[in-house]
Parts: sequence; C-alpha cells; structure tokens
Amino acid sequence: MTPQEQRMQQYNRSRILTASPAELTLLLYDGAIKFCNLAIVAIEKKDIQASYDNIVKVQRIIEEFRSTLNRDYAVAEDFDRVYCYLLKRLVDANIQKDADIVREILEHLRSMRDTWKQVMQMTKVS
Repeated sequence: MTPQEQRMQQYNRSRILTASPAELTLLLYDGAIKFCNLAIVAIEKKDIQASYDNIVKVQRIIEEFRSTLNRDYAVAEDFDRVYCYLLKRLVDANIQKDADIVREILEHLRSMRDTWKQVMQMTKVS
C-alpha cells in the first residue's frame, strides 16, 4: 500500500468514526452505489468473481439497512419491502450475471440516496 493509499484509508476510517447516524446512512448508500458500478463493470468484463464479490457487498449493505429499520414507524414496512425487492433482484443479477438488473438496482439506490440527502438538508439545524 502506498503512503497516499494509507492516508486515504486513515481519512476514511476517521470519517466513519466521526459521522452521525444520518451521515453513516449516506455513506452506506454511496458504498452500495459504488459496488453496483463495480459489479456492472465486472459483469461486462466477464469477471465472475469480481461481479459476485461486489454484488454481495451491495447485499450486505441492504441487509444492514433492513436490520436497522425503526419498526416503530409504519413507513419502515414500506422500506423493508423495497429492500427485500432489491435483495431478490441482486440474487437474480448474481445468478444470471445480468448488468441490466444491477443497473435497475443502481437506479433505485441513487433515488433513495438522493432522497436521503434532501431529508438531511431539510432537517439540518441552522
């Protein structure tokens, strides 16, 4: 690992350790989007292992979202249904090595991330 990579890794660790729960959620969405993009590239290059690895990373992030839903609110059930759908589609994408399915998931994740960013901005204390 180069010194620059080490500094970047240290920065990322610090960023995660000091992030608020809302910021952590945003980082998770960004990570899921990144891994979807990497999975698409891997599928297109016929790199089966890399596509598998990156799709599994997206699955783990979505499973984390599901496990942290606050079930005290009715909207949590709506989010859970969306997350379950995304997980099913990720399994389909991984079995079929279908980049179009990953693109569909990517579109949903981007929309959810953008909505989350708007919520964060709207609730920011001035």
